[in-house]
Amino acid sequence: MSLSFAKHKKIYFAFSGILISASAFCLFFFGLEPGIDFVGGSIMEVQYSESRPSIDEVKSALSEIDLGQLTVQTAEDNRHIIRMKDVSEDIHQEALEKLSLVSSFEELRFESVGPLVGKELKNKTSLMAGLAIFGILIYITLAFRGISKKPLPSWEYGLASLIALGHDIVIPLGLFAYLGHFYGAQISIPVVTALLTVLGYSINNTVVVFDRVRENLIKDRRSSFEETVNNSINQSFSRSMNTSLTTLLVLFAVFFFGGETLRYFSLALIVGLTAGTYSSLLLAPLMLVSWMRKKY
Repeated sequence: MSLSFAKHKKIYFAFSGILISASAFCLFFFGLEPGIDFVGGSIMEVQYSESRPSIDEVKSALSEIDLGQLTVQTAEDNRHIIRMKDVSEDIHQEALEKLSLVSSFEELRFESVGPLVGKELKNKTSLMAGLAIFGILIYITLAFRGISKKPLPSWEYGLASLIALGHDIVIPLGLFAYLGHFYGAQISIPVVTALLTVLGYSINNTVVVFDRVRENLIKDRRSSFEETVNNSINQSFSRSMNTSLTTLLVLFAVFFFGGETLRYFSLALIVGLTAGTYSSLLLAPLMLVSWMRKKY
């Protein structure tokens, strides 16, 4: 049975508009909490041999030391992950002494990233994201250059893809702005890696649908453009949903059982891939239908 997706495109657009507005609100008013990878700082992970003290107890024990903006997160296996400004080895040892007064523990790791390294990583990450988006636009434009200029030129397929990609990135960023404000979630290199993965995954799904549109435009010249797009979505729907669901099953397993270090990485992928599947099937192709209606 063929579903009429194009008939309900206003509902899909409105739903995405609500999500994007909420995400933009969080980004504007809360902002993102950059991790030590980008701003520099130190991270310490400790595992307690007895009962794990509360976050307030840890912060109270370390309050006499100048550690800057201190963040303490609980983790599995009776652990704490403590983030602070970049500190010297003397202050690191002093922090360990203070913690030992609260409860016995073992230090699992201590890492420091200088501010210059963090700034360089931030610049390279921005450049990498920009190049990826530019490359995607060029690829889409060239891949669909064989389509006749009617009803739409190939560059509009690329524009629709970029809008869908913006949708897929803004939504997880908005979530991280919210989590960063209320729960201390930080944007780290693994999270950025996850977002770049979302770009590739989302554009792959979009290209699959657009490629089916191109094939149907060539094979069936009697149907209207709206009918062709709707049929193409129906033909791609099962394949895209099955691929996304099997991927999400793995990601949920990583989220629940992969430990604290992989939690935000997997969360970014879960939200981004879900948004990407939605935009590839119900936003990008239906934007083409809306633009076509305005032209003709």
